[in-house]
Amino acid sequence: MLTAIIVVFVIGYLAIVLEHQIHVNKAASAILTGVLCWAIYAVGYDQLAPKSAFEKWERTHLAGEMADHATAEQSSGETVDESQPTESHLPSKLLFVTEYQLGHAFVEIAGILFFLMGAMTIVELVDAHEGFSLVTAFVSARNKVTLLWIVGWVTFFLSSVLDNLTTTIVIVSLLRKLVADRETRLMYIGIAIIAANAGGAWTVIGDVTTTMLWVKNKIGTVEVMRDLFLASFVCLLIPILVASRWMKGDLPPVSKDNPGGEDKTIQGWQKVLFLVLGLVGLMSVPIFKAYTHLPPFMGMVLSLGALWFASELVSHTMDEKTRSTTGVLSALRRVDMSSILFFLGILLAVSALGSVEILKNLAVMMQNSIGNQSIIAIIIGLVSAVVDNVPLVAAGIEMYASTPPNDPFWMLLAYCAGTGGSCLIIGSAAGVAAMGLEKIEFMWYARRIGPLAFLGYFSGAAVYFLQQWLMR
Repeated sequence: MLTAIIVVFVIGYLAIVLEHQIHVNKAASAILTGVLCWAIYAVGYDQLAPKSAFEKWERTHLAGEMADHATAEQSSGETVDESQPTESHLPSKLLFVTEYQLGHAFVEIAGILFFLMGAMTIVELVDAHEGFSLVTAFVSARNKVTLLWIVGWVTFFLSSVLDNLTTTIVIVSLLRKLVADRETRLMYIGIAIIAANAGGAWTVIGDVTTTMLWVKNKIGTVEVMRDLFLASFVCLLIPILVASRWMKGDLPPVSKDNPGGEDKTIQGWQKVLFLVLGLVGLMSVPIFKAYTHLPPFMGMVLSLGALWFASELVSHTMDEKTRSTTGVLSALRRVDMSSILFFLGILLAVSALGSVEILKNLAVMMQNSIGNQSIIAIIIGLVSAVVDNVPLVAAGIEMYASTPPNDPFWMLLAYCAGTGGSCLIIGSAAGVAAMGLEKIEFMWYARRIGPLAFLGYFSGAAVYFLQQWLMR
């Protein structure tokens, strides 16, 4: 059964990679892969459910359920009819798989999907009100190399205060306004993916793995910036320097026409209002999380609600034709749902691998065969280009729980897990989002951007080791 899950995952992964060769949308392949992995696990739950995790759940959850039933019987004075078929009569291990593991995974996945939908809708709202035209008007650089440096470093620093996913969505939307030629635009987006992941690695709110290590008290807010900024900086600097040698000449002037030829009469104050509201809403998400300790998607949905409310008020100042193309319902129709479903399938598949502890066993196997923590961290970063970095980092936290906070291993793990996903387009949330928004081919990215990401990844790691050696 374990082999069957691995085989299904590999076949599904290949189907995603070869999307354009087999002419099957990657979202369909991802959904099939994710659901089939969980279906195989549910059928073979007796052999596949990890023993230690199940026993821990059984001691806590089922004991609590029995206490609740006993309390209910005492308060009602009636005895619960045990002959009635209820979900609690399912085998304990199956309950563990379906209720606890799948339920826990789905809560996390749903949070990511709502976060993604909220961010994409906000960006579409700002775009519908032509807020991004104010930004593109100030980007006077039409030299390809100059624009490359601007896009790269703006993305790098923006992702450190937002997160790499939100930043990528915003940058892709801006590049659609700035670069008309698709092939050239994809190069910029590829560098933006590297920049978003590198920028997110040196702050505790920039990437989900650094946030996880921070929440688990493995890294400190100031310490991670001190130890990883230079490595992350070089991780982007090297790809930009190499790509600058490829990109020659100037870009054509930015078109002033409305996309799709829509005749919209957006006033200047409306453009400014929605650009400001959109940026403030996106940047307030990590602040909201820090103060309320609620999941990030709650902050994103709150920001969406605020923009929606403003959109309803402002719509009364517009003519009927403009109002019909700038509202939230119109923006929702433009959100690419195939990207959302692709995310759903990928996250379901990876959560299945994590639930049967394939990823944890992989980490243990590396520890037993390699032993060197630095090499293990670098390998985890490369493996995260294929599977999600969250369960890999979670396994590392569990394996090295006795390692003190702010140890060089935790810093290196944060860097590698944050930036290693850039090596393949489906290795990070930023890459997956860009893949869905711009329909980027897996093999195109592997050929054109992957080598740059590898070079930046190892260059940054080398700088980190040099920095640690000098600080001794």
